[in-house]
Amino acid sequence: MPLLHVVIVLIVVGVLLWLVNSYIPMQETIKKILNAVVVIAVVLWLLNAFGLLDSLLRIHIGK
Repeated sequence: MPLLHVVIVLIVVGVLLWLVNSYIPMQETIKKILNAVVVIAVVLWLLNAFGLLDSLLRIHIGK
């Protein structure tokens, strides 16, 4: 996946999250939960895009 594509996706997600946080009225706790979910989803997407998610899933602790 080209780096430019990753940067464009991150910018679009950031702008959309900013628009939702700025212009859609909702409780502060719901905004925090929404932000956390988006950040976790983006981190997982980035790990998958760079091929690190598969190697993390293969790690076994214990037996």
